Amino acid sequence: MLKIQDITMIFGQGTINEKKALSHVTLTAEAGELITIIGGNGAGKSTLINCISGVCSPQSGKILIDGMDVTPLPEYKRSRYIGRVFQDPAQGTAADMTIEENLALAYGKNKPRGLHRGVAKKDTLLFKDKLAALNLGLEGRLKQKVGLLSGGQRQALTLLMATIAKPKLLLLDEHSAALDPLAAKQVLAMTARLVEEDHLCTLMVTHNMRDALTYGNRTIMMSEGQIVLNISGKEREGMTVEGLVQLFEKKVGTELNSDRMLL
Repeated sequence: MLKIQDITMIFGQGTINEKKALSHVTLTAEAGELITIIGGNGAGKSTLINCISGVCSPQSGKILIDGMDVTPLPEYKRSRYIGRVFQDPAQGTAADMTIEENLALAYGKNKPRGLHRGVAKKDTLLFKDKLAALNLGLEGRLKQKVGLLSGGQRQALTLLMATIAKPKLLLLDEHSAALDPLAAKQVLAMTARLVEEDHLCTLMVTHNMRDALTYGNRTIMMSEGQIVLNISGKEREGMTVEGLVQLFEKKVGTELNSDRMLL
């Protein structure tokens, strides 16, 4: 489904501020996989997500989605195949539009646009069913403006919007980090359910090592623009946060100094 082939991303190339954010990164992910990605600040996590989505253009390497080389495509063209949720709950929705209008925009992303007025009745029924599954009481508030929702409700809506058109790839960039613990737990559980139901290929960047080991079926750890750990199966099932830290330090040769990741 997703193939990243030897990509390198350098910011400020040829200047005194040159920074190699990604160095020869190769990764393959299949449909239905939820891969958690963890690493300290500057490890390359968000840069990797930005390169996949088209925000950044790597200096070398290829990115393929479902066998199609999307490396030369701009962000807006890749968005046809990619759903994305950001850390800020306000980033993925239009505050002055209603819940129904936001969902209609997301649902119609890859469909031909006509000159019809309003939202079709069958689409409204679909939106109600999808919202009811969130267990947040939003199915009865379709006409309410999104700006009136709480952070957790808004992020749950953003996640639904990112998946309602069934993208080939779902990118989650610390999408629970700005939420309170209860809302974060709800959004993560919802993420796991949607990935399983729609068999989505998903990359989830997180700062929390416990979440990285709890959710999904594979965990990747990055350091200095490279993938230094890639664990799955029985190795991951028996892994603890302490064990992951020890494995990282043994592999990289330096201590992991990030209290935020250990919370």
